[in-house]
Amino acid sequence: MSDKILKKSEIGLLLDRLRSEYRTYAPARQGTSVDWKPLDRAEDLCWTFGNTDMSPKKFFFPQTERLMHFNNDPEAPEGRAMQPESERDFRQALIGIRPCDAKAFRILDRVFGKAESARDPYWQEKREKALLIGLACKDPHPSCFCTSMQCGPHHREGLDVLMTDLDDQVLLTGLTDKGEALIAEFADAPADLLEQAEEQKQEAEKPIGAVANLDNIGAKDLLELYEAGIWDRINEPCLTCGTCTFYCPVCHCFDIQDETQGTYGHRIRNWDTCMSRLFTLHTSGHNPRGTKKDRVRQRFMHKFKYMPMKLEGSAGCVGCGRCVQRCPVNLDVREVIDQMGRAVCPEPV
Repeated sequence: MSDKILKKSEIGLLLDRLRSEYRTYAPARQGTSVDWKPLDRAEDLCWTFGNTDMSPKKFFFPQTERLMHFNNDPEAPEGRAMQPESERDFRQALIGIRPCDAKAFRILDRVFGKAESARDPYWQEKREKALLIGLACKDPHPSCFCTSMQCGPHHREGLDVLMTDLDDQVLLTGLTDKGEALIAEFADAPADLLEQAEEQKQEAEKPIGAVANLDNIGAKDLLELYEAGIWDRINEPCLTCGTCTFYCPVCHCFDIQDETQGTYGHRIRNWDTCMSRLFTLHTSGHNPRGTKKDRVRQRFMHKFKYMPMKLEGSAGCVGCGRCVQRCPVNLDVREVIDQMGRAVCPEPV
């Protein structure tokens, strides 16, 4: 790991290196929103924003993705033989990604690649060719609770380089071989700037605090928590609109369908949501999660109970706060975590 320093006025040197190998994207402000856009000029790099409205998971897990195609002619001698998509260039560099979103990618790496026999090649191919340059948070949003989710404003997991904004200079911390190679020729950072970056980290963590405790949830019996009376209250305001799942950087539910037109067909994967009644509807008409309560319980149990059990303690959440900001009925996930941790079974309704 190395620490380099670069003047903001010279950030174009870093971007030139990126663009020579990667398609480069960065957060860009459009009115009151901030979203990911191609980065063509150094002066377009945005330094002051809370987080992007949508997470950058779309770069590795697109909202709609064609997986393969096939001949739909029933009289074709080869039948409906699936053909792979043509080779595509997935070399993408994301500069300015927040640490919580990079942490989310590391969780999804385990979801899509944990089982040796069931690895997702579409996710892995994009991830292996990508380069992530993070931007540490100076001023976290009031809805953020990343420090409670094994993360933080200056978290490094999943990044190749972490940038720390030091006013007219940028501290570049190389974290992987790819990251080290990218910044190798820049000047070493002096000790006083490293101290300034550490002070900024501590100041950024102060207003967040520890607002969500997963230890209490982990200690609870699975069926006890499942049967707890809290779900009768938690599900009441929810509209099951799915807003929280689509904004979440860790949610990864999807649906696969074959679409045909004439003699051509293709297989596509689309984002889906466990909050939808159709998500678990069987062809027989039976639905194992047929009520709103069932679906709301599934979402929170999956994130904060099932996933930590399967992923050695990693929850399906990084505390980015997007769901808190976007929920149309102000359902706060931090309050749900607290209620899950205090739940008793049986509990009077």
